[in-house]
Amino acid sequence: MTVSRRMVSFGLAAALLSGCSSATGTGVIAASPSRFRPVANPDFDAWVSGFRGRAATRGISTDTLTRAFRGVGFLPDVIERDRNQTEFVRTVEDYLAIAASDDKVRSGRTMLVKHASLLARIEAKYAVEPAVVVAVWGVESRYGTRRGDVPVVSALSTLAFDGRRGAFFEQQLMAALRILQKGDVTPARMTGSWAGAMGHTQFIPTSFEGFAVDFNGDGRRDIWSDDPTDALASTAAYFNRSGWRHGQPWGVEVTLPAGFDAGLAGRGSTRSIAEWAGLGLRAASGGALPDAGPGSLILPGGPTAPGFLVFRNFKVITRYNNAEKYVIGVGHLSDRLNGGGPLRGRFPPDANGMRIDDRQTLQKRLTAAGFDTGGSDGVIGPKTRAAIRAYQKKHRLAVTGEPSFSLLRRLA
Repeated sequence: MTVSRRMVSFGLAAALLSGCSSATGTGVIAASPSRFRPVANPDFDAWVSGFRGRAATRGISTDTLTRAFRGVGFLPDVIERDRNQTEFVRTVEDYLAIAASDDKVRSGRTMLVKHASLLARIEAKYAVEPAVVVAVWGVESRYGTRRGDVPVVSALSTLAFDGRRGAFFEQQLMAALRILQKGDVTPARMTGSWAGAMGHTQFIPTSFEGFAVDFNGDGRRDIWSDDPTDALASTAAYFNRSGWRHGQPWGVEVTLPAGFDAGLAGRGSTRSIAEWAGLGLRAASGGALPDAGPGSLILPGGPTAPGFLVFRNFKVITRYNNAEKYVIGVGHLSDRLNGGGPLRGRFPPDANGMRIDDRQTLQKRLTAAGFDTGGSDGVIGPKTRAAIRAYQKKHRLAVTGEPSFSLLRRLA
């Protein structure tokens, strides 16, 4: 996740980028209370004392400060997470295997039915389609099952004190205090990711202030409740105010003609549908390119991987999260929730020469042999690597933790 946009989902949807899936630890990182425990740090305590003084001069009451900082402490594991966000960066193929997995599609379609009435009311007010809202929900917190349980004030205080992005996190901490002072939530219930992203669809505090809505009319903008009403409506409100165009696609998978100049791709290069068609682009589904206004061609996996012609609604999703993989993940999941199928194009083999179906078969065979990979999405993450190492050790092979065709054949 980036910090230049107005809403950031550090640690939750970002966990998809760092490799969490059904085969690696699944979807989002829900922090264990036993892991994120405060430790004594006199320098941190001194920083908090100084910050409280600054907050008081900016309108935060003594009562709010007392309630907010009761029990707050330095969380070293938050710093560790912040320092290691890119350790297991995923390919586009892996990201999409997680973001729009078959399980996530099934669960999302269930949520569309379960919350149909609510989503219809949200659509009527904010003109954002239900599948889009539910796709964000699925990517951000796996439909509310992984909202994060790290105390937000402790997490933001730790990150602001650390100083690497101190000004940004102090801004978020000040916003969190204003939210508490307003009464939307109590300090005990204000939990989220390791970096302060909160609720079903992971709002950071400044984005909450700017876009969260009280859709159920109970006087609180409650995105933390088991009831997702306010969180889903707030997400739609965010998209609406960012310029979402109802009834228009975010993008469409396309095929390229032989010899196509990949230099024409890029989000900064926009052409009309007629121009793209004239250059030989076709919808991967076989139909005509959608008439959704000017579009840009992106090739996130290179010219031999699936490509996408993207439109204004793609840019709207970037306001929520500017990571290209994230936007494609949300967009593709929303298409799947609406009944669409998997991508038609294939990604090239990985460094071991294996395609995703080969990796899925390997995971299934390892699990059947008693070496649990945690799932079979084709994403080779920590759990799959641990299973490979365990198998290799048991059978007195070189312990590498790497997938291979030779291992796949041994397991046949």
